[in-house]
Amino acid sequence: MKIIRNHVPLLLFSVLIFGSCKQTPKNNEAPEIVDKIEPKSYMSGIYAEDFKTSLDGKSVSLYLLKNKNGIEASLTNFGQHLVSLMVPDKNGNYVDIVLGFPTLEGYQKPSGKFYGSVIGRYGNRIAKGQFELDGETYSLARNNGENHLHGGDKGFDSVVWEVDSVAQNYIAFSRISPDMEEGYPGNLDVKVAYLLTDDDALKIDYFAATDKKTHVNLTNHSFFNLKGVGKGNVHGHILKVNADHINAVDEGLIPTGAPMAVENTPFDFRSPKPIGQDIDKDHPQLKIANGIDHNFILNETPKNEDGLIFAASVKEPESGRLMEVFTSEPGVQVYTSNFSDGTTIGKNNEPFIFRGALCLETQHFPDSPNQKEFPSTVLEPGQEYRSTTVYKFTIAE
Repeated sequence: MKIIRNHVPLLLFSVLIFGSCKQTPKNNEAPEIVDKIEPKSYMSGIYAEDFKTSLDGKSVSLYLLKNKNGIEASLTNFGQHLVSLMVPDKNGNYVDIVLGFPTLEGYQKPSGKFYGSVIGRYGNRIAKGQFELDGETYSLARNNGENHLHGGDKGFDSVVWEVDSVAQNYIAFSRISPDMEEGYPGNLDVKVAYLLTDDDALKIDYFAATDKKTHVNLTNHSFFNLKGVGKGNVHGHILKVNADHINAVDEGLIPTGAPMAVENTPFDFRSPKPIGQDIDKDHPQLKIANGIDHNFILNETPKNEDGLIFAASVKEPESGRLMEVFTSEPGVQVYTSNFSDGTTIGKNNEPFIFRGALCLETQHFPDSPNQKEFPSTVLEPGQEYRSTTVYKFTIAE
């Protein structure tokens, strides 16, 4: 398995971060600070004033990105939650396609902490909340049964990020995760940049550097429903995943080892099919996760013009919305909201229902720190962590 991570000297990395992330991308209009915009200008109906506060002595705000075609995305610097994403259907009607909350308070609750957020230092699970690195054992929070999940009790989803720069269709966040935060070694300098392109894609670039050997695996945890927030389940969404294998998992959703071929199983999405077509079939892996909650091991081709692997596509037939996912990562976690039960209430007073959304979390594999045959997630001093994922939106033909 090819390891898809580039390493460059730390000095060059610093030039890259502070030279490129501070620059406004080409074709941008004048910078536009969102919390100064009248709240009713948000097409999603979200009010900026409901996110403006101070936490841990740092200012929290909501920021609006908009491209020339009218697509809008709003993000808060608390956990980098993607609060709303307004995308048109085949008739030009815009709806919000990501689950979330109308106020900051929703994202501060345990039930809402991962919706649309950045995940780190390590996306997904680490078995028994520990790993060994250079002979030293590091202990992490066991916040998912006996395992560690999504960076711990207070991961990247629950901290306030600095806003490095913001323009009409671009924003960059940064912070230094201190040595031993949530049990991880090394001071980790992290940058995440979001660009809403004029060809209707949300591009997310992740960067990191460390002063001590550590593990890093960053992702975005948005919950998508291409029909729109509160429009039922995603069983009718047509999913395609560019993967011949998945990581089979045990009862704790930890990979068991050797890849499992998807051929002749409900996990075969190599040709597009409705999510609900096979999801309730009698298969032991579906029973373990109450649906799909698995890492799909991506094929290394095809790639787009930027060299990113085609990971997946999702089409919603009624609206015509099509989302394609491209990434530099070797895997994507497909999660069908199997543990949502309607008790958590989000935007528009809509409950998060069973299988009411789909997550496509691009990533290195779960439990890689403990499974040496997996692509490595080790980052060393003087090296660069860099990862890119693109969510591109079109109308299906």
